[in-house]
Amino acid sequence: MAVEKKTDEKFFYKRIGRYFLKDALNSKKGYIALTAAAFHRKSHILVTGFSNGSFLLYEMPNCNLIHSLSLSNQKIGGISFNSTGDWIALGSEGIGQLVVWEWQSESFVMKQQGHFNNMNCLAYSPDGMYIASGGEDGKVKIWDTYSGFCFVTFTEHASAITGVEFCQNGKAVVSCSVDGTVRAFDLIRYRNFKTYTTPEPTQLSCIAVDRSSEIICAGSQESFEIYIWYLKTANLLSVLSGHEAPISEISISPIDLCVASASWDKTVRLWNIGGSKSIRETITLTSDSLSVAYRPDGAELAIATLDGQILFFQPSTLEQTGSIEGRNDLYVGRRETDMITAKSLLKSQAFTTLCYTADGECILAAGRSKFVCIYNVPSKILMKKFEITCNLSFDAIQDFINRRRMTHFGNKALIEERADEESITIPVPGSKKVDKSSRSFKPEIAVTCIRFSPTGRAWAATTTEGLLVYSLDNNLVFDPFDLDIDITSDSV
Repeated sequence: MAVEKKTDEKFFYKRIGRYFLKDALNSKKGYIALTAAAFHRKSHILVTGFSNGSFLLYEMPNCNLIHSLSLSNQKIGGISFNSTGDWIALGSEGIGQLVVWEWQSESFVMKQQGHFNNMNCLAYSPDGMYIASGGEDGKVKIWDTYSGFCFVTFTEHASAITGVEFCQNGKAVVSCSVDGTVRAFDLIRYRNFKTYTTPEPTQLSCIAVDRSSEIICAGSQESFEIYIWYLKTANLLSVLSGHEAPISEISISPIDLCVASASWDKTVRLWNIGGSKSIRETITLTSDSLSVAYRPDGAELAIATLDGQILFFQPSTLEQTGSIEGRNDLYVGRRETDMITAKSLLKSQAFTTLCYTADGECILAAGRSKFVCIYNVPSKILMKKFEITCNLSFDAIQDFINRRRMTHFGNKALIEERADEESITIPVPGSKKVDKSSRSFKPEIAVTCIRFSPTGRAWAATTTEGLLVYSLDNNLVFDPFDLDIDITSDSV
């Protein structure tokens, strides 16, 4: 028999106490706001987080202070308990940090911090177990592909990271930055053991390491030159000149010391740096080249151009073997401040990053879009499109502007920005930056780098949403923490 719940019952609340948290904070540096709080009912523990990065633990209902700790100088955006109340999770979006704190033993269960700005590049280790990523915040992070956790962070660079590569032995990571330096990091002692500099200060845009892990090449976006160093001694071996525009990407052939460099001057140049003199050959294109990649066997070269095409060449004869028209496959949504439709925006889209699969049969391509396309190279057809996100908090996700944003006077986003003509913040076409000082901003969805795992079972992409890893292996990962004394090789 169902009993109906009475809805006319009245509830009365009574305040039995009032406590001030200001004294426990020792706030002498101005105003501190309460930004997050959580209460565990069974243990009667209250946790409060504040705008200065500190958090307090109280035992209720007497409000007895248990702990007073601080994570950083950034505000705490979220707090949560586990089911037993022993662990407390605290998140800070200002520095991209997630901490799990065990309050009884006063120890960290987990402490993770990601890139707090956009991620620009990534690289797989030769065994596929680790991923190195570089971001706008000037940090190089090494991630474990099994656990998904970052276990080391290098902060020696002074500006945004534009390229990162693993050495073939897997013991070192090399990165280049806008600060004009190339740095090599030791993955055994976790230190910066070599720094490579150019004769004149210049911003570096890309990097490549040969198969023997002896030669480092970096391209410049200011002097339009390619710099070549010897990895062990940091000696500058050569400077390759010839490009007339910024270099977008470089790739080294896996079979010989032939460097392919893509540039905005509508050329791809091949440099043979193995001999005493650098021999140069030029592939002339009809549009700016944005990305270049060698096939794993070195017998083919793929080039992505500004007109949305992927061109394939034979490096030995410089003969074009095929092309893919990918502009219609590269879906692009309409941004809030765009004056034209998404269909018209598609005419200006292009692939900005390329990567061959491990067997060389397919190629992955992506750009400023929410899709990653995979093409079959011999047949030149689209095999599949991967949608990386459907999060509407990013810009350029939808085909049409939301009706709620439309008024009798047009798009509300444009009206708000045109209210004061001196503070118009409509981004310049092609700009990747957003004005974070505005009242509300939506970063545009884009894929900045894509790489295939050497194992052939996974690929990863750095996007506006973060580092995404797609794998064919969806089974459970071996976790040594689940081992028991009864589990032996004989019993298994």
